[in-house]
Amino acid sequence: MDDEAKLELMKDRIVKTYVCQKDIIKPLSKDFDCTTEELEHVFFDKLDMSQLLAFHATFETSQYECLLKKLHADLRLCWFIGTLELISKEDADELKERLAQKIMDGQDYSDVLKEGQKEVFTLIKNSK
Repeated sequence: MDDEAKLELMKDRIVKTYVCQKDIIKPLSKDFDCTTEELEHVFFDKLDMSQLLAFHATFETSQYECLLKKLHADLRLCWFIGTLELISKEDADELKERLAQKIMDGQDYSDVLKEGQKEVFTLIKNSK
């Protein structure tokens, strides 16, 4: 087996792991309406070995970042921070991080969002 074949085998083993298949490959192949094999080959072609080694870890990190952005949008913080200037960026960031941690710990998103909406209202009422 030559070096290129070994590299392809190593890449294949990475993306065929249970967690990569469950969390990334299968959901994205459904979203993209393609086969899992086709998606795997796209990642093989586009990512180098170090990126593939960190494949699932970067996915998990991005999940948290995406959750913060989703909370930001769902709580309408763009409007309350930037346009109306009723909530400080620091207060909003603290709120989002606290809420995101609750969701990551297993609490239901809609319940945590409702809690966050009440906290946003409190922050607005107490703003200068």
